[in-house]
Amino acid sequence: MDTTQERILKALKSLPNINPADIDALSEVQQDKKISLVRALIRQGIISEQDLLVLLMRELHIPSIDLSKYRFDERLKSILPEKTARQCAVMPLSLLGQTITVAVADPLNVFMLDDLRNVTSKDIEIVIASESQILKALDQFYASAASANETASQGTEVKHKESFDAEVASAQQGEAPVVRIVNLIIKEALRQRASDIHIEPQETGMRVRFRIDGILQDILTIPKESKNAVGVRVKLMAKLDITNTQTPQDGRFKMKEGKQEVDFRVSLLPTSFGQKIVMRVLDKNNLSVGLSKLGFSKNSRELLEASVYKPFGMVLVTGPTGSGKSTTLYSLISMLNTPERNIITIEEPVEYLVDGLTQIEVRSDIGLNFAAGLRAVLRQSPDVVMVGEIRDAETADIAIKASLTGQLVLSTLHTNSAADAVTRLVDMGLEPYLVASSLVLICAQRLCRRICDACKQPVILKPDALKKIQHKLPPGAVLFEGKGCEQCRGTGYKGRVGITEVLQIDDAIRDMLLKKCTSVEISRYAQKNQGMKLLFDDVVDKMCAGETTLTEVFRITSEEE
Repeated sequence: MDTTQERILKALKSLPNINPADIDALSEVQQDKKISLVRALIRQGIISEQDLLVLLMRELHIPSIDLSKYRFDERLKSILPEKTARQCAVMPLSLLGQTITVAVADPLNVFMLDDLRNVTSKDIEIVIASESQILKALDQFYASAASANETASQGTEVKHKESFDAEVASAQQGEAPVVRIVNLIIKEALRQRASDIHIEPQETGMRVRFRIDGILQDILTIPKESKNAVGVRVKLMAKLDITNTQTPQDGRFKMKEGKQEVDFRVSLLPTSFGQKIVMRVLDKNNLSVGLSKLGFSKNSRELLEASVYKPFGMVLVTGPTGSGKSTTLYSLISMLNTPERNIITIEEPVEYLVDGLTQIEVRSDIGLNFAAGLRAVLRQSPDVVMVGEIRDAETADIAIKASLTGQLVLSTLHTNSAADAVTRLVDMGLEPYLVASSLVLICAQRLCRRICDACKQPVILKPDALKKIQHKLPPGAVLFEGKGCEQCRGTGYKGRVGITEVLQIDDAIRDMLLKKCTSVEISRYAQKNQGMKLLFDDVVDKMCAGETTLTEVFRITSEEE
C-alpha cells in the first residue's frame, strides 16, 4: 500500500505540465534542506500554491477554506500562542468543546499536529489553506503588540519533525477523513449559529453553505471524490438506508457538545450530481428563552401568552416557511408543559423532541395524515393539541370541532396576514359560525435580521429611499445600520428579531365573519378598535428603535394600507 507521500507523488506525475524528473529529484531537495514535501514543491516551483491546494484536497479528502472570508475567534489567542502558530504555520479557526480547528498548509506534517495537541491540550481538527493566506491571517489575527508580547512570554518551543509514513499519520489522526469532515462542518455550524446546513453535490465537488440569520452563506468546498462518503456518513448518523440513493429520505440524530445538546433533522434529496443533504439545527435551548427574547413586542407577547391559558379554543400562527412559526408554538407549549396537562402534538416532521409531550409524526405512506392522526389524538383525552399545519378542510374541521369541545388547539396556517387566516378557513368550506366560535387569536409573523451591536452606526438615507415610510417615522428619527465586522462576518447583521401582527377575535369580528366581511374589512376594524399593528408597522417600529434596517423592512414586508 502506498504511503501518503507516495500517493501525492503519483498524483503529481499524472498532472500535465509537470516533469516527472523534477518529482524524482524532490527527495534529494528534501534531505538537503530538511523541509517537507509540500514546502519542497512550492520552493522548487514545480506546482503553484493553488494547484497544490486542490490536489491535496482531492487526494487526502480534507476540506479547504478561504481565509479571506473567515471571521476569527478572538478566544483562540489565549489557547494557541502566536509563536507556536507561526512556527507551525497554522491558523486557529474555532473552538468547540475540547476540539480546536486549525487551517494548515502542510497536512502531511503529522508531528506538527502532535505538537499542537501538546501545546493546546485540545483535540485537533484540520482544514487546508494556502500558506500565503495563513501567514496573512496570522498577521491580522495577532496584530497587536500586546498580544505578541503575551504569546512570546509563554516561551513555547515547537520542534519541526517530518514524517511521511501513512500508517503513523492514520494512527495520529485517529478518525477516517470523512468523519473529520462531517464533524468539522457540524461544529462550525454550531459556532456560527447556523439554522441549516446545506451540503450540495456539484459537478466539480461539494459546496457547503450555512443559513445564518435567514441568509445562505458559502463556507467550504469538499473534494468531488468525498461526496459519496460524506453522504454515507450522514446517513449512518441519522440511521438511514445507506444503499438508497434514488429516493428522498428523512431522519434525525443528536449531538452533544459540552453542555449543549442539539438535535439535527436530516433531509436527503437525489439530484443530477448526487444526494443533496440539508441538516436543520434544532437547539432546544431556544424554546425556553421566552417570547421577549424572540423579539416580540410587549403587547404582542402579552396577548399571545394570555391566549394559551384559555381553557379551550384555537390559536393560529401564520406566515411563510422559515418565519419561526414552529419556534413560537413550541415556546408557547413550553409555558403549558406541566405534569397536570396532557399535551399531544402531531407534526410533519416532529421538529423538537421535548420531554413531557406526546409527539406524533405524520406518515402519509401508511395513511397517518393530519386528519387521521388528529382523530386518534382526540381519543386520548388531551388538554392541549398542537397540529403542525392545517392544510385541508378535513384537518381544519376536526381541529375546530376539537377546540369547541374542551381542548386548546394550537396550529399554523400559510397566509400573508392575520386577517387573511380568518377568511381562509371559511374559503376552505368551513361554516362561518364554527370558525367564529372557535378562534381565540391569530398571530402573523416574520423574522428580520438584527443589526450587529459591535458595528452598529447611524446612517443618513436619501429622501427617495424613505419616501414610502416617511409618514411612519417619528420626528427626528435616527436610523442605523451595521458597518460590517468580524463578529457578523462583514454582513452588518447578527441574530434575528420577530415581527408580529396579532389579531384578537372579539364579538365584533365574530359578527363580521357571520356577515362574510372581507379580510381587509376585518383588518381595518382591528387597527381602529384594537390598536392592532400590521407587520409593516411593527418592523418600522423596530427600525426606528435601532434593531433592524430599512433594507430588512422592504425585504420581508410590503406596505399595507
